[in-house]
Amino acid sequence: MAPSKKTKSKVNSADSNQPPSNSKYPACLRAVPPSSVAISIHAKPGSKLATITDMNDEALGVQIDAPAKDGEANAALLDYISSVIGVKKRQVSIGSGSKSRDKVVIVEEVTLQGVFDALDKVLKNQ
Repeated sequence: MAPSKKTKSKVNSADSNQPPSNSKYPACLRAVPPSSVAISIHAKPGSKLATITDMNDEALGVQIDAPAKDGEANAALLDYISSVIGVKKRQVSIGSGSKSRDKVVIVEEVTLQGVFDALDKVLKNQ
């Protein structure tokens, strides 16, 4: 006899709530094969200085020291992220959200561990 719908849905919902295999990293950091990392960012333009404010499962909070006009904040964000992670500017690009405060930034030729360590180091030194 087939299991009831309630039992079936409980099993399915339990499976979907399993943490991913890289659960030691916040969900705002995702590996993109073969060698890139996607970072969900909540940008806060117009700040006095560029800094990382927080890192949680939803997004990495980043204050940007440029106004949100004519792409200035996006350029400053990419410069800041490349300097924090220690990669060349050409390795960092905006994957989505170029006109939004919520963005996805792609960093190429890096590991998830390397990105997490660099961001965590900045957060701990504040």
